[in-house]
Amino acid sequence: MFPQGLWRFLGRLRGTVPGEPPHLAAIFISAGAGDAMQSLDTAEVLAGQGLRGDRYCSGTGHWHRVESCEVTLISQHDLERASRRLAVGLDQGQHRRNLVVAGLRTRDLAQRRFRIGSARFEYWKPRPPCGYLNQVTGENTARALGAHSGVCLRILESGRIRIGDRLVFEDPASHSCEAGCRSA
Repeated sequence: MFPQGLWRFLGRLRGTVPGEPPHLAAIFISAGAGDAMQSLDTAEVLAGQGLRGDRYCSGTGHWHRVESCEVTLISQHDLERASRRLAVGLDQGQHRRNLVVAGLRTRDLAQRRFRIGSARFEYWKPRPPCGYLNQVTGENTARALGAHSGVCLRILESGRIRIGDRLVFEDPASHSCEAGCRSA
């Protein structure tokens, strides 16, 4: 049997923490393009629209409607990875993503449907970083995030989410992080 510290180390290499189920770690919204991100404990999720009060939901962001996302998500693992390359932290929404999940890597969501709280989501596409992140942080945050800058989600069913809610995969092939999520 391996010591608990070794299991945690191996879990971090895989982007998971053994015994830690995937869950919502943070919620952020921004009322408009360039506005500061606001941290929330709970949010209303509107199917086909976004998070109530967020720029994606109201259509007031710096993006083209065809390329917009209803909700953006990034994993805590990917944020920690990028933070090691920067002198500033990314824990106060500087990453400009709506949801932060812990207990898995962002790429574990690819082609999946899942629930957080009473809302239902599906993976849509990767969300590349934009240069605006560099203005927010004063560093090359877009480069630090690189290909691990989050994903766009579609909202299939409205509901409420709150920090700590578990992320539960819907498909029967869903993986249990207690048994080990997919590795690199």
